[in-house]
Amino acid sequence: MKSNDYVKYITQTVVKYIDQPKDERKKYRIEKKNAKEPFLLKWFGIIPYAIYALFKRK
Repeated sequence: MKSNDYVKYITQTVVKYIDQPKDERKKYRIEKKNAKEPFLLKWFGIIPYAIYALFKRK
């Protein structure tokens, strides 16, 4: 990707973000935050997360 293409892409992204209403931006941020996977699962896999969930449930 050439630098001009990159600048054009960044500019379009920023303008699209600014043109959105404030409540829509806030809703998007909340949805994005809720869609993240837990830290233990992301870094260590399913086994430590399963053990953590088992102990948390008790």
